[in-house]
Amino acid sequence: MQVAAERTVVAPTSQVGAQRLRTTDLPRLAARYPRVALFGAIILLLILIGIFAPLLAQYDPIQTAPTHVLEQPSPSHILGTDNVGRDQFTRVIYGTRISLGVAVIAVTIALSGGVLMGLAAGYVGGATDQVLSRLIDALLAFPGVLLAIAVTSALGPSLRNAMIAVGIIQIPLYFRLTRGQVLQAREHEYVVAAAVIGATHVRILARHIVPNIANPLIVAASISSSTSILALAALGFIGVGPQPPDPDWGSMINTASGALSQAPWLSFGPGIAIFLTVFSFSMLGDALRDALDPRLRIN
Repeated sequence: MQVAAERTVVAPTSQVGAQRLRTTDLPRLAARYPRVALFGAIILLLILIGIFAPLLAQYDPIQTAPTHVLEQPSPSHILGTDNVGRDQFTRVIYGTRISLGVAVIAVTIALSGGVLMGLAAGYVGGATDQVLSRLIDALLAFPGVLLAIAVTSALGPSLRNAMIAVGIIQIPLYFRLTRGQVLQAREHEYVVAAAVIGATHVRILARHIVPNIANPLIVAASISSSTSILALAALGFIGVGPQPPDPDWGSMINTASGALSQAPWLSFGPGIAIFLTVFSFSMLGDALRDALDPRLRIN
């Protein structure tokens, strides 16, 4: 009887908050908002390129070829070769794996830490909110890239530690977003009604609050994926991210900068790859915001 009553009271949740995004809504969403379909397709293509990199690439991304150093673009080497003879096109393709992998892992770390802390701060409030908010303020006192450099320097330069560092610097974004959304959601009638009829705190959070704040988090995850890729490229460029011979776009641009006068084409591949990936994630996030925000939705 309690569960039935709760369902009756809280049924109109979609009238209060943003409409929940379901898998079955994706085709309709893509048809109604072409930008979602366009940039979603580009990101899907990049994912497929990363997955099928061994089939798309003709050469080994790590194997050096001293007899083919700094060759110009040609039919056999579309983007030329680097300073140790590795095919640049192959390394750009394999770099997609690293960049998208870091985006997924870093966003997962940031999302998990920031959302859990934001839920606790916004729902519990009081001393818990004060302590967690001051901790986040301490993180925000450091510029993001400098904090990432400090973390990777402390843990040691590597791909794994770069993922951790990029994830840590984005926790404040999810914490503030989640805390603000929870502070609003917990005052809504359906949450108050659920508490009155005896629903546990865990049930209220899992059934009523989290689903109704999911849409802003989806948008934030898409946009912060672009930030993660840029941060990884910055770490790779200064040498504290993925280490050679990993085909990381940032370290590839660093290598290209040392031979810019001799082989300017070396910067084209990784530069375009970073631009296209970051731009696509940013535009997808912007399109999803327009599509999922009820205040911006076109009826």
